[in-house]
Amino acid sequence: MRNPFASPALLADNFSMTWGFYILGAAVALAIADILVKFVSGKIPDSLGMLLYGAVPFTTGLTWFLLDPRKHALKPSFSLVPALGVGVMFTLVTFCMYAAFRNGAPISTASPAIRLGGLVLASAAGLIFWNEPLSLRYLVGLAFVGSGIYLMLTR
Repeated sequence: MRNPFASPALLADNFSMTWGFYILGAAVALAIADILVKFVSGKIPDSLGMLLYGAVPFTTGLTWFLLDPRKHALKPSFSLVPALGVGVMFTLVTFCMYAAFRNGAPISTASPAIRLGGLVLASAAGLIFWNEPLSLRYLVGLAFVGSGIYLMLTR
């Protein structure tokens, strides 16, 4: 069994892998997106914000798909249903974030609570549906996340 309190060098090793840079990039992009949503909330109609949110990734995705040589290998399958679900869920996230910020939610509370709450739910799905390993270190981290959400929301 692995040591649940392994050295921080293990984390550094993970970031030397390709996926570590994608995680960092996603976190930075997500933070900037939250800041921009907070900035424009109440200044433009939420419907325009949603339209722009949808138009940019749609255009990017369409261009990528049209240029992707692997698109010809695409066969109808059940895999398209969860992929469509991703779009539906991000639409709900965007709607809820615009509504929360328009109604005065502070970004310093709302954004971390949304992200950490989603993190806990996604992490639980990994444990339940994909049998990902559960360790003492994971449980300690989960306790810290739960404590952090509580402390931020109760200031």
